[in-house]
Amino acid sequence: MSTDWSLEGRPKRHRGTYKPEFAHIPFELSRSKIETYKKCKQCFYLEKIWGVKPPAIPGFNLNSNTDTLLKRDFNQYRGKEAHPIMVSAGLEHLIPFEHEDIEKWANALQFGATPNHFNTLHKESNILFGGGLDDVWVELVRPMEVLGHDDAPQGTGKHYIVDYKSTAQLSANPKPLDGSFLVPPVGTNTPDYKASYRRQMDMYQWIMRRKGFEVSDTGYFVYVDWQHIGIDGMIDKDDPATAWMKFNTAVIPYKGDDSWVADTLMEIRNDLDRVEDIKHNPDERNKPHAGDCELARFLYEAIKATDWEQSGSKKYWDMRRYGKITGEIRLKKLDTKTLQYY
Repeated sequence: MSTDWSLEGRPKRHRGTYKPEFAHIPFELSRSKIETYKKCKQCFYLEKIWGVKPPAIPGFNLNSNTDTLLKRDFNQYRGKEAHPIMVSAGLEHLIPFEHEDIEKWANALQFGATPNHFNTLHKESNILFGGGLDDVWVELVRPMEVLGHDDAPQGTGKHYIVDYKSTAQLSANPKPLDGSFLVPPVGTNTPDYKASYRRQMDMYQWIMRRKGFEVSDTGYFVYVDWQHIGIDGMIDKDDPATAWMKFNTAVIPYKGDDSWVADTLMEIRNDLDRVEDIKHNPDERNKPHAGDCELARFLYEAIKATDWEQSGSKKYWDMRRYGKITGEIRLKKLDTKTLQYY
C-alpha cells in the first residue's frame, strides 16, 4: 500500500469550517461532504464557508448494527475463503480482503487522522479526501501459483470495493434485490435516492486506487432487506424477552465511474479560493439552492409563513448575536465585573 502524505508534513489538522489562513494545510473533506457539494453547493457553502452546521438527525442505530453484524460475518472468512453469500452470487473466486489497516479504513469519523486511514491527499486541490469503507474483496490466486505451496488461499488479484446497505421495503410489492434496484427512476418525479450510493462507490474506488491497489470498476453492494410480508410478528413466543427480524439478502454488482471525482475536488478548491467573494458579494451570497434541496424548501416556507422580523427564529438569532437575554433563555454569560456579555 502506498501513502501520498505523512504526519510529519502536516503541522495540524484543517477540518470543519474552511480557514483561508490555513490554506497551505490540506483541508479534510469526507465522502459525505463531497456528496453535499454534488447535491447543493449552497448547502456546502453554508457549512464549510459560513460555518453553519446542518440540522442534526438521529443516528440510524439499526442500520449501523446491521453493518456491524455483516462485518462480523465476513471477518470469519477474511483472508481464507469466500463467504457463502459470495459463493451463492457466483463470486467464489473472491475472498474478504485481509489487511492490517482494515479497521482503520472503516473509521469514518477519524478518516483524516493518519495516512493509514481511508484517505488520499489530492495535491492539486490540497484536499485530504476520505471516508469509512465497509469492506474490500480480492480475487483469489492459489499460493501454488504464487508461492509454490498450497496451504491456504492468497488474494493477489484485483480488489473490489464493497458497501453494506440495509433497507425495509414496506410496500405490498417490493422491488427485487438485483441490478434494477440501483438504477435511476425513469419517467417519474421520484427523487433518485440511490445516486448517492452510486457516487459513494465511485469515490471509494478512486481513493483505493490512489492508495496503490489494483481496483476493479465493478463494486458490490451487500443488501439486507427487512421483511414484513407473510410474517406475523417478531417476538419469540418461546422466549418473549427476545425478538427477531428476518432479512432477505443479495449481492448487487455496480460498475463504477470515478472520472468525475478529481474534477469535483478542483471545483471545490476553486470555490474555497473565493471565500471572501462568496461571503461578501451579494450575487454569490444569494445564489439559489438546488431545485430539490429540502433544506432550502424548509427555509423558504418557514420565512414565508412567518413575519421574520417578529418571529421567534429572529429573536433567537438576535440573542445569540447580541447577547440579549429574554425569559429563561440564556445563550451568553454575563461578566459581573464589566457587565458585558460574552
